[in-house]
Amino acid sequence: MRVNPDTFYESKFWKSGLLHVAGLDEAGRGALAGPVAVGAVILPRGKTRLSNALAGVRDSKQMTPRERESLAPRIMQIALTWSVGFASAAEIDSHGIVCATRLAALRALHGLAFSPQYLLTDFRLELPQLEISQTALVKGDALCLSIAAASVLAKTARDKLMCELDACYQGYGLGTHKGYGTQSHRSALERLGFSAIHRKSFTLSK
Repeated sequence: MRVNPDTFYESKFWKSGLLHVAGLDEAGRGALAGPVAVGAVILPRGKTRLSNALAGVRDSKQMTPRERESLAPRIMQIALTWSVGFASAAEIDSHGIVCATRLAALRALHGLAFSPQYLLTDFRLELPQLEISQTALVKGDALCLSIAAASVLAKTARDKLMCELDACYQGYGLGTHKGYGTQSHRSALERLGFSAIHRKSFTLSK
C-alpha cells in the first residue's frame, strides 16, 4: 500500500508516449472569502528519483505552512511547467463554486508554458468542456505526485494572496484563517458585514 503520493499514474501515460501529463488540484473551495485557486503541474518523465526529490510533497491540507512554503520552490524548480489560476468570490457567487473552480482550472492550464497531453485531476475537478483526455482520482492528492504538487502550489499561492488581502480588508483576520469559516471569522462578519471579497452566496450557510 502506497503511503505517499508517487508517479504510478503518470508513469502509465509516460510509457505510452504521453510525456506532458498535468496534475491539477484546488485550494479554497470551502472558504467564506477570497478566490478559489487551482494549481497545474507537469512533472518531467524519467527525472532521477523524482519521488525522492519531492519527498514530503503530499495533500497540502496534511502539511504545515512551513512544509508547504519549503517545498513549493522545489516543485517550481523541478516541474517542466506549472501555473496557478484563480476565480474570484464574485465569479463564485455568479457561476457557483463548481463552475468557478473549473474556470480557475482553465486559467491554470492556459498559464502553462505548453499544453498538456493528459490531465490527472483530483475528484470533483473534472473539466468536461475540454477535449483533452483526463482521469479524476478520488483522494488524488494522496495518491498522485503531480496532483499533490499542484495542491501545494495552489495552497501556497492562495495563502499568500489572502495575507495580502488582509491589509486591504482589515478586521476579518484573513491573514490568519485565510478566509475559512472559523469562529473568529464568523464573529467578524457579524460585526463588519460582508466585504467585497466575501462569497455572499454561501457565507452563512456553509
